Amino acid sequence: MRNLTGKGVYGGVAVGRAVFFRRQAVCAQKKTVADPEGEVARFWEAKRIAKKELDRLYTDALRDIGEGGASIFEIHGMMLEDEDYTQSIENTIRMESANAEYAVMLAADHFAAVFSGMNDPYMSARAADVRDISGRICRILSGKEQENAISESDVILCADDLAPSETMQLDRTRIAAFVTAEGSVNSHTAILARTMGIPAIVGVGRELLALEDGTLLGVDSFEGRVYISPDEEKQRELRQKKEENARAKALLEAYRGLDNVTLDGHRIDVFANVQSIVEVGAARWNDAGGIGLFRSEFLYLDRNDFPTEEEQFSAYRTVLQSMGDKKVVIRTLDIGADKQAGYFGLEKEENPALGLRAIRICLSRPEIFRIQLRALLRASLFGRLAIMFPMITSVAEVSEILTLYERTKKGLCEEGVAVSDRVEVGIMIETPAAALISDRLAPLVDFFSIGTNDLTQYTLAMDRQNRNLHRFFDEHHEAVIRLIEMAVTNAHHHGKWVGICGELGADRALTERFLRMGVDELSVSPSYILSLREHIRKLDLRKTEPSARDGGGEYHE
Repeated sequence: MRNLTGKGVYGGVAVGRAVFFRRQAVCAQKKTVADPEGEVARFWEAKRIAKKELDRLYTDALRDIGEGGASIFEIHGMMLEDEDYTQSIENTIRMESANAEYAVMLAADHFAAVFSGMNDPYMSARAADVRDISGRICRILSGKEQENAISESDVILCADDLAPSETMQLDRTRIAAFVTAEGSVNSHTAILARTMGIPAIVGVGRELLALEDGTLLGVDSFEGRVYISPDEEKQRELRQKKEENARAKALLEAYRGLDNVTLDGHRIDVFANVQSIVEVGAARWNDAGGIGLFRSEFLYLDRNDFPTEEEQFSAYRTVLQSMGDKKVVIRTLDIGADKQAGYFGLEKEENPALGLRAIRICLSRPEIFRIQLRALLRASLFGRLAIMFPMITSVAEVSEILTLYERTKKGLCEEGVAVSDRVEVGIMIETPAAALISDRLAPLVDFFSIGTNDLTQYTLAMDRQNRNLHRFFDEHHEAVIRLIEMAVTNAHHHGKWVGICGELGADRALTERFLRMGVDELSVSPSYILSLREHIRKLDLRKTEPSARDGGGEYHE
């Protein structure tokens, strides 16, 4: 019995027969055409049909999995209309007298390579989206239809990779799990798998593609393992694990709709961290009390130019409307460090994590910042908006931010644009400097959100993405805990609420500690919400003694 190893993107266990997703090959060989302008017109007609298909997919997805998952196809529609992409295709047709199919696939190869070469995992995963929309146009140009029928039940669907449109068009009631040779945990298909609740493993390698249809597979996406032709003992083990997981999920369902309250009556909010509009559906499905961190940089990363005010407004309005009257905390632009966008024209830095990033870019380029603030304030009427600013280190920064914010708000009002009067404004505590002067920062804002990932990195002077430092990287380090407690104490002293949106928010070894500190909100990945609620409801702060490692204390102005 062999096994393949990849990355699990949605926890679950399945045993079933492999069925491989087969695409009809679309010929994109270069041909010389006599009428390049006619070929350009053929491309535009195919693009029009592709847009209609994407609109239909959006409608179907909206019905089946909600706004969050459906927004993938809105994003594909935007990519389809991208000027650089379209111009590249037209130029190839005209300059080389080439057929449209060839020009489309050449553009796909170019833009996919650009995305794949980016350091940011989310951006590199966009290469699959470019290939998806390009393949759709080529299929239309060639007059072929996509075959995707699955006749059996409980199959393990295998593929080199799956585009979001391909995933959505499958009969998901017959699929027990997804396994792909390529792909990443940040791909839209991975996000869809999480939204649909189907176990999935990506990136197991090309060896998968050598298997035959009908091969018995065991999938354990908790461990990221695919067992090829598992023996009876392994099958029993996997089925037992599947049953245990099903029981655990059923038990967690009992916590849906309940309060996050300890046995002794201590309440705390549990919100969701959301990477893009795509994941809003997962936040709602998992019963999030709100969104504690909506990362707005996806709007800037997934393109070749700055997003317009209208594009940003549309995205923010969508997430606010999707969450109804639940609070949505949107973080302003956090480009820089490991998230780069070439069109920003940022200089190469020796230490990008310590360089021009996040709020420093916004204050250095106020024209970019003002457009985002206008879009956010315009969208504020459609839900319960809170805005937070990242990478704060000084009172002067916050004062400058608030001046720009108020000036932008006043400008909108003078234009006759209505703005909600209940927008909250807060800052992220993710540098030791911000934690140490939190007594001075708290009076200026409505809330703190503690980003424990960067706070730990900067406090310990360790790159959190450096594998060689893992044994030294102590997320529970007393210095980090003291800084968190300091920020909480000073915020509460001034009547402000505090959330935690970093990885430690989901660390159940610290949940009780955070409750004792008085943390008001924990924001975690959507899939952790119900299990964290279960844990909270079993705690009793009257009976359990504080951790012996408690190094906190009182902090004053």
